[in-house]
Amino acid sequence: MSKQKKRTPKRKDGAPQAAGPAVAPAVVRAKPKDTITSPLDPLYKKIFLFSTIGMLLVTILLALGSGINGDDEYQFDYSEKLVNYYTSMGADTAALYIEKGNMHFYGGFFDLATGLVNRALGFDEFDQGYHDVRHIFNAIMGLLAMLFVGLLAKEIAGWRAGILALWIIFLSPRFLGHSLMNPKDIPFAAGFAVATYYMVLVLKSMPRPNWKTVLGLSMGIALALATRAGGLLLIAYLFLFAGLDFLMKYGIRGVVVEKEALIRYLGYILGISLMGYILAILTWPAALADPIRHPLNALTEFSKLGVKIRLLFMGDNVLSDDTAWYYPILWIIKTIPLFVLAGLAGSLLILPAMLKRYNTMAVSLVYFAAIFPIIYVIYKNSILHDGWRHLMFVYPSMAVIAALFWVTLEYLFKERKALKYALYGVLGLLAVDSVLFIVRNPHYPYVYFNPIGGGIKGAFGYYETDYWGVSVKQAIDWLDKEGIISPNMQDTVVLGTTFYYNVSRQTRRKYNGKVKVAYVRFNTRYNEPWDYGLFPSRFIRGPHLQEGTWPNSRTIHTVTASGVPILAIEKDEEKYTYRGQQATNQQDWQQAVEAFSQEVKAHPDNELGWVGLANAYLNQRDFDQALEATQQALKVAPGTETALLYEGLAYLYKGDAAKALDALQRAVKLNEEYYIAYYYMGLIYEQGQDPRSAYDNALKAIEQNPGFRPAYEMAARALRQLGDEQNARAYEEAAKKLK
Repeated sequence: MSKQKKRTPKRKDGAPQAAGPAVAPAVVRAKPKDTITSPLDPLYKKIFLFSTIGMLLVTILLALGSGINGDDEYQFDYSEKLVNYYTSMGADTAALYIEKGNMHFYGGFFDLATGLVNRALGFDEFDQGYHDVRHIFNAIMGLLAMLFVGLLAKEIAGWRAGILALWIIFLSPRFLGHSLMNPKDIPFAAGFAVATYYMVLVLKSMPRPNWKTVLGLSMGIALALATRAGGLLLIAYLFLFAGLDFLMKYGIRGVVVEKEALIRYLGYILGISLMGYILAILTWPAALADPIRHPLNALTEFSKLGVKIRLLFMGDNVLSDDTAWYYPILWIIKTIPLFVLAGLAGSLLILPAMLKRYNTMAVSLVYFAAIFPIIYVIYKNSILHDGWRHLMFVYPSMAVIAALFWVTLEYLFKERKALKYALYGVLGLLAVDSVLFIVRNPHYPYVYFNPIGGGIKGAFGYYETDYWGVSVKQAIDWLDKEGIISPNMQDTVVLGTTFYYNVSRQTRRKYNGKVKVAYVRFNTRYNEPWDYGLFPSRFIRGPHLQEGTWPNSRTIHTVTASGVPILAIEKDEEKYTYRGQQATNQQDWQQAVEAFSQEVKAHPDNELGWVGLANAYLNQRDFDQALEATQQALKVAPGTETALLYEGLAYLYKGDAAKALDALQRAVKLNEEYYIAYYYMGLIYEQGQDPRSAYDNALKAIEQNPGFRPAYEMAARALRQLGDEQNARAYEEAAKKLK
């Protein structure tokens, strides 16, 4: 017997009549846009898969040829203490507080994982295998970030976008370069990439997300937080976008009407956040000891980043707490590939089309993840080191935006083949510069600058290049190749360098203790005797680099990036400057003059030879010769504050206070922490009967060096002249307590 269809009663006007009593209209749910699909998706998936595998192999290969990161000294110490903490079941508590540095404010995932592997393999920091393990793991973290960049773009705009995004981030020299050897910023960026991808999936399927996506999001949050406390941002992102997603799907009335959905939203958000948090602190001993306060304290510590270092920015050497507000923006503009820069700028022009075609919430989340941290850092006036590496975690989202721009433009040109082919040509041309840089500099592509930044040639002397001293590996390899050092050598060779950890860990065991390493500062590099000096450009003043006198005539080999020097190997066979410095220490001024004179005759582009000669002449009271030596030093290396100090003293002793003051003011402009220059400026003002200015400069000297007794005595004299006897006595008492 066939069933009859139940007919809906009709009203007189022909419209269907309600079958039951009137009810409140249901909340209209916004349906998320589906992912873009194509009949060629099976082929695209294979291309994506094989691209990922190839990139992993290449990244690992490049990582094995990369040098040691200059910060690995702190990472090694933390890694050892982490392993000791967990293998002793918490009995060894050294990992809870690290005196040297602030590593206990970092999550321990990377250093614990690599530390356990190295301990199991029997490697220590003097084994090449120890660093190979770390570099391989670093490469895997970098590839993980790249993979999820591709997956996120695929989720939003289909497999073609995914493939493009994957190649975009792989061919980004800065990101690829950091993936070879940066164990802080790359795992952190990987955590953000993983979490952003799964956040999009979770939001799409709310209020009933798949358990796999829930776990994936928790793991992404955990990876980021287990690297840096800034991973807490992801929890804030989740709360913000889950709230927006709820409002878009259910409207404002949904808060009241859709209580079940609201409870599910809250439950998943809290559960994901809690799971990610717990997983993160499992590898973070200090957070295990204090799960709430320590991560929050760490977040505060990194927002202010209290460690100050001197940076090269726009040609000036400035302290990291005194950079311009646009410091990160300028660095990003100058160092990301042109195809990404064009994609970011162009995406703003076609943003309405992107929002219309793709999932609005997903696109909004990606933009927010790319832009908000930069705005926040500028707003908080946070201290950044070495370019924008602390903001590297925003780059995966930038790569996704760039990919979305290019595939959207392709879609808009779908009916116009000529424009499509022109688009492909433009994209290819924009990629040439970054691709060639990676090919030419495979082991340190992180020093890349794009053509807008003048390339690395235009950046030289104005911005930091190899700030981690990675290139010392290539320098050591060259010395080995030339037979200057070898595992079978009989004589001892001393290498002087500004990157002691990098050089010593790559030479001590390999060369059986026959290679000794001496740490020297660049501006006092001849205070210690060495045979060969390995000096990356990191600690050289910008004006010196701009002058073109580095590498100097003592250089026997230069490590370059696309033809631009990033490290010089100097040979010091005669040791004239060292002998001059030894004579200076013994106050044998005639011997000092002779030694320094020999140096500048043989190597007139050695600024330290001229500086030492100026000092020796000053102490011989030959002020004209001292002035000549300082001027020669400043020709070689403009911005050498010691030369300016000696110039000021020479003029002071000649009785020309105005020129002396001018030289000293130039010195403190270059180095605002140069206490001795403030002191001599105070003396000049004191002699000129200006006690107020003398007192002000004495205070500046004391501020920079609280243990400098003559500044206290000057302050006391100035205050007495100003009629402030009480405070004058206080400074005198303070001076007596100092040696």
